[in-house]
Amino acid sequence: MKVKIPHTYVIIAALLVLCASLTWVLPGGRYVSGADGVPVYESVPNAPQTWQLFSAIYHGFVKQAGIIVFILVVGGAFWLLGATGAVSAGIGQFIRRVGNHEKWVLAGITLLFSLAGAVFGMSEETIPFVGMVVPLVISMGYDAFMGMLIVYAAANVGFSTAFLNPFTVGIAQGMADLPLFSGMGYRIFCWALCTAVLLLFILLYARKSKTGSSAAAVSASAPEPLTGRQKAILAILGITVAVLVAGVTRWGWYLPEITGLFLAMGILCGIVAGFPAGRIADELLAGAKDILSAALVVGFASGIIVILQDGHVVDSILHAMQKGLEGKGPVASLSAMYGIQAVINFLIPSASAKAAITIPIMAPFADMVGVSRQAMVLAFQFGDGFTNMLTPTSGVLMAALAMARIPYPEWVKKIWKLVLGFLLLGLLLLTATLLIDF
Repeated sequence: MKVKIPHTYVIIAALLVLCASLTWVLPGGRYVSGADGVPVYESVPNAPQTWQLFSAIYHGFVKQAGIIVFILVVGGAFWLLGATGAVSAGIGQFIRRVGNHEKWVLAGITLLFSLAGAVFGMSEETIPFVGMVVPLVISMGYDAFMGMLIVYAAANVGFSTAFLNPFTVGIAQGMADLPLFSGMGYRIFCWALCTAVLLLFILLYARKSKTGSSAAAVSASAPEPLTGRQKAILAILGITVAVLVAGVTRWGWYLPEITGLFLAMGILCGIVAGFPAGRIADELLAGAKDILSAALVVGFASGIIVILQDGHVVDSILHAMQKGLEGKGPVASLSAMYGIQAVINFLIPSASAKAAITIPIMAPFADMVGVSRQAMVLAFQFGDGFTNMLTPTSGVLMAALAMARIPYPEWVKKIWKLVLGFLLLGLLLLTATLLIDF
């Protein structure tokens, strides 16, 4: 009998109820800064959540308001861009030129985003790129899942095995009193190996998911040459991507600036296409309406974290995990650190926040059990990163799925084996650090 995965909202509702129940049975606690700067755990009264189950959803929406607005605006901008017909015409020309070299295109995009995740921690920035790449791969005869793989999953693998990411490696090594970006050689090896595994998965998936009809159809019937307006719109899209990359890497842009950039792009493309002001407004609203349901998932999922935080049990869960490490040997301790970071990622999706809480605790413990601090930081990276491809509390994952129009249950059904494989590979790579000078 085929098991049917529940609706996304049903899964989130169940998690909300479960977390509210935990606030009744778990002790309250919190970490405070000690005299030497190391977080110290102290007990506080727990705060059982009842009707707050519903108000937590409101607070979840407020907490993730930036990402929700970003999804709605970018969704509207891309809808308007699609209405011009320039992207579909450009994709047709691209596929005709690519011919039988599509696999190289997939591999090239994957390597690009994996490197971006490894070097400057690309995460939220993948969301608009998902909206760009998914139509491309669909026109090449693949599905939206392929688009998520070569953009979001690739950037996530790079993020997980980063060697220059300031948001994970930089922060964690600084808090562990390690030289900034030290141990880069082994991290580059981990990145290359995991990226190669992802590429293999992508190429195997491409072989079985390729419809074989799209590229052939484009080749058989040559698309019409691009008009002057279409060329101008594609040029605007290219300039937008270039400005986005420069803004993120050089000017410190985040959601407000990126949202404004894509809104300006959509309006400008509508003007170049010759749309009247009324139609530009209608297309923007139509795009926002189309993606509204998926965008709301981000706010609902964020309510899960609000429930645990308001119930004063997040730090209690973390403390219980930390206590469970006592008395373990190096292999068991390193494996437990890895597992704890992976579990905590469902409670605290933010890498920098998780590092601020866990690294000062894990660092001295690693010294006591004979585990190098470099290996401890690597366990933090792997545990923080790989599970980002599954955790429903990740606003970035939910936003990317919204852009790709992929329901969360469908994504989990297709990605869980790959995530499990990466978690096991991460365990092997961590164990190997005990045998080398790392």
